[in-house]
Parts: sequence; C-alpha cells; structure tokens
Amino acid sequence: MKHYDYIFAGAGLAALLTAYRMAVSDSFTQKNILLLDPDAKATNDRTWCFWEEGVGEWDSIVYRNWHTAVFANEDFRTELDFDDYHYKMIRGADFYAYVKLELAKHPNIFMVQDKVISFNDRGTDVLVKTTEAEYTCSKLFNSIYCATLPAMQKKYPVLQQHFIGWHIKTDNAVFNPEVPVFMDFSVPQKGNTRFMYVLPFSETEAIVEYTLFSKDLLPEKEYEQAIADYVQQLGAGGYTIVDKERGSIPMTSYRFWNVNSKNIMHIGSTGGWTKASTGYTFKNASKLSKRLVNFLQKDAPLNTFYKVNRFWFYDLLLLDILAKTNKKGGGIFAAMFRKGKAAPVFRFLDEETSLWGDLKVIWSCPKGLFIKALLGRLF
Repeated sequence: MKHYDYIFAGAGLAALLTAYRMAVSDSFTQKNILLLDPDAKATNDRTWCFWEEGVGEWDSIVYRNWHTAVFANEDFRTELDFDDYHYKMIRGADFYAYVKLELAKHPNIFMVQDKVISFNDRGTDVLVKTTEAEYTCSKLFNSIYCATLPAMQKKYPVLQQHFIGWHIKTDNAVFNPEVPVFMDFSVPQKGNTRFMYVLPFSETEAIVEYTLFSKDLLPEKEYEQAIADYVQQLGAGGYTIVDKERGSIPMTSYRFWNVNSKNIMHIGSTGGWTKASTGYTFKNASKLSKRLVNFLQKDAPLNTFYKVNRFWFYDLLLLDILAKTNKKGGGIFAAMFRKGKAAPVFRFLDEETSLWGDLKVIWSCPKGLFIKALLGRLF
C-alpha cells in the first residue's frame, strides 16, 4: 500500500489551485502528493468568472476581460462603473491545461484517474480507498461534495445557484462585445430570484445563462424556454447553439469545517469555499488555497485552519431572507447596484472592506428585511 504525504480526493478547482501553489512553492519538494479523480480534466466543462482590480496572477489564461457590465431589472438599466476592477472569464480547459503543465514539471506530484470511495482518519494517518487501489497519507484534502451534510440540519438554510447556459451564435448583431450583462432581473421572477447573465464574445456570439438563487431546481425545459424567449426579445433572429453548460452550486453558511479532523480537511464547495451569498467560487478558492499552503508549512492540525469572520454572518442573513422570501433577491441586488458604483460592492463581496465600508453597502439594502433577519438570528 503506497503512502503519500498529501492526497487530494477529487481534482476540482480547489484541489488544483492548492496543488499548483504547492508545486510552485519551495516548501513541498520533498513531499509526495497525489491527486485522485475519475475525470481526466481535459475538456472545457465549465467557465469561471470573477472581478479583480488591475493585473492578476491568472491573466495569462483569461479568455475575456471586461471593464464594465450592465445591471437591469424591470425598473431601471444601468452600465456599471467598475473603477479599477475588471470582470474576467477563464475557461475550464485553459485552466486545467495550465495547472497540469506546471504539475507535470514536479516528479513528486502525481495525478491518477480513479474514484475515491471512502477515507478514514486513523489518527496517525488517513486510509483512502478507491475503486482500484488503497493508499495511506499523512493529510487528506477532500473536495467531493456531500449534499447530505447541510441537508441533515435546519440551522442554516441551503439554497442553490442553479443555471443552464447556451453558447450561441445569432443571425443578427444583438450583443455588445464590450459590455456583458451582469444581472438582468427584468425576466419574470415567478416567486424566485431569477436573472439572465450574458457573456458576449462578439456582436453575434455569447453565452446566455438563465440563473436562479433558490432551493429547488427546475425542469430542464423551463431554463431553456426562458433563454429562448430572452434571445428572441433581443431580436436575435435565428441562432445556433454551439454548446450548453449546466450547474448547481450550493449557497449555504453551513459550517462545513466543523467536520474537519486533525488529518482530513474538506475544501472547495464541500469545505465552504464557495461565497455563500453569490455562489462565486474562483476568487474565494484562489485566496483560500494560498492561505492553506502557507498554513501547511506550520504543520498544524487541519481542523484549526478555518476562522469565522463577520462576512460569514452577513451571508447568513441574506440567505435567511432568500430562504423565507425568495422573491426579494432581485430587489436586494438592485438596491446594491442602483447607483451604478460597482467597485465598493465588489470589494465588500470579496470581504476586503473595512467595517465602515461594510456598513455603506449594507445600508443601501432594504433595511427592514435585514433587521428582521438579524432579530430572527438573535432571538
């Protein structure tokens, strides 16, 4: 039975980011690292978007980069002032290729296509079983999502950011390649938080995505009919669907880190690395992977890594509101972006504001909803 210093159960975004940072660090050259995943991570199976100020470390693989975007609802439509921020898009295939190229340079890092079926912290090591083999390791990082953990409790609401997106080419020029649509709440809400999201590549090519923040998924035909209706309202004429993407990202303040042990740590969505209030993952995972690699050099128990901050509580209040009155979501985001100043909101959502900066964003939101949610948590 082969032993590794570190094993990653699942080679998704969080695992690849962390392994990449370990690879480029000088601190892990004597450590054997294994990534296990049944998928080869070779196809363009997803896209990640995030906002960032100025030049960033992933710019070499950024597929598109926008300096403004549209926010809209049934009452107003505004082009957002990003200040020094850019909205960046990375394709899954480009990210996988970039990270795997770096990992291949390091003889102490191995990737194996195999499915992890169980793991167990035995105190002195971790036993990992796959469909094809068994391994032991000193530390295990698990990114295989377990929906039953948050579903088994009632203290923290569990919603989903769920969507279907079409990559389409249209007969008519209906897109502005310089201006994506960040959120368009003008579509029928039907008692939920529903919006359209458009990433344009040219006047006739874009990804058009129908997204909901709610508890329950929809039948596939409902997402696709909404996209078809939206595209026709734009005046697209005929169109060709180049590709489709579907996803469901957990939105919850459930404390995933409480199930970590001395030698097992849950990362990615199953570790609470997704930003609970928005479903955005890339930026959060990039920051946390950097902090994790620094933390590992202290050789401390893995269950001491995570610390709750005030932003966790802000996210919890928003999710409490959306869980009880899901239709209110569009109004909350409209209040945040109504003045068109996106940079302070981005900084707040990135958890990089001072307390005064927090209050300025929070105060722009419907106060009654948040006061009621706060009182519900306190009493």
